Amino acid sequence: MKKIVLALSVFGLLACKKQKTTLKFLDEYLVKDSLVINNTVIGGISGIDYYNNNYYMVVDDATNPRILVGGITVKNDSIQSVTFEDVIIVDTISQFTKNHVLDLESIFVDNGTINLTSEGSIQYKKDPSIFEIDIKGNFKQEVEIPSYFKATSEAKPKHNGIFEGSSKSFDGKGFWVAMEAPLAMDGEEPTFSETQSPIRITYYDNESKKATKQFAYQLEKIDKPAKGNINLNGTTAILEYQKNNFFIIERAYQSGYGSHGNVVRIFKATIDKASTNTLGIQSLKNEEYIPLKKELLLDFSTVKNQLTDGIIDNIEAITFGPKLANGNKSLILAADDNFQLYGKQLNQFLLLEIEEK
Repeated sequence: MKKIVLALSVFGLLACKKQKTTLKFLDEYLVKDSLVINNTVIGGISGIDYYNNNYYMVVDDATNPRILVGGITVKNDSIQSVTFEDVIIVDTISQFTKNHVLDLESIFVDNGTINLTSEGSIQYKKDPSIFEIDIKGNFKQEVEIPSYFKATSEAKPKHNGIFEGSSKSFDGKGFWVAMEAPLAMDGEEPTFSETQSPIRITYYDNESKKATKQFAYQLEKIDKPAKGNINLNGTTAILEYQKNNFFIIERAYQSGYGSHGNVVRIFKATIDKASTNTLGIQSLKNEEYIPLKKELLLDFSTVKNQLTDGIIDNIEAITFGPKLANGNKSLILAADDNFQLYGKQLNQFLLLEIEEK
């Protein structure tokens, strides 16, 4: 009997032991500047998703909103090639697109439907949006958003700080959308001291197309010394990789550092029983809540010697890559080079390995 009890105890301990997730940098690939396909420049990649053997990459260009379709070949733990084969021009003649500013920031493709998020234009009182187009770029439908995200709401969303990242849910029943910066009614923008700087990550149900739950995620403070007059940190991309577990990219940008102005980190964020559903809370400043648990997985400053000129660029896109030779999953990340409008930047693609221990 003692042996049986001991065996059960050992089994129980093993069952309770949680897997630890780590990320390992494998490779970098640069797409050359000013590459053109179908009369459009390759650049401004702000979101990426893998679907039906292709990578779909949304371009942050409000004057010509579009999606690049291409392939990424991975072999021997390195990116062998990144190719661009087609361009989907997003419809700009429907009543919806005429009434909105399409500052597109993220993309996911589900059952042949392309889902996009736009930050709108808060300064011109144009609402952020979540909407669907078909594979040819034609508008299908808009998703209803909570009122505090709207441009003229009392919550005071930040211009260029709203719907920055999105992800299909792990169970396939819905999707998540993450803000880049806090609502003014929720907290402060990150600075050099500890602040309450929560962004909201909202879940939308596929059937109802409505928000059904939401959680707060606390942004990190800024660590590098100030040089210029721009010092900001925000969320640029999310990916639910296991049920209630996310990879979240935070990108701090500071002017005055030239091509080395970005600090990019990937965190693991977890929803647990203690996490507060914030969907019905109008102001996080005025309510008590428990944010998602978070854990640093990778700070790209630790691998800068493996990057071109030690530069980690403006990483805004994340998706699953192919399975690696050792059986582990991989991640593909991409940078928004802003079409070189603010100085020299890189069309940078990165390959990471997901390790579960």
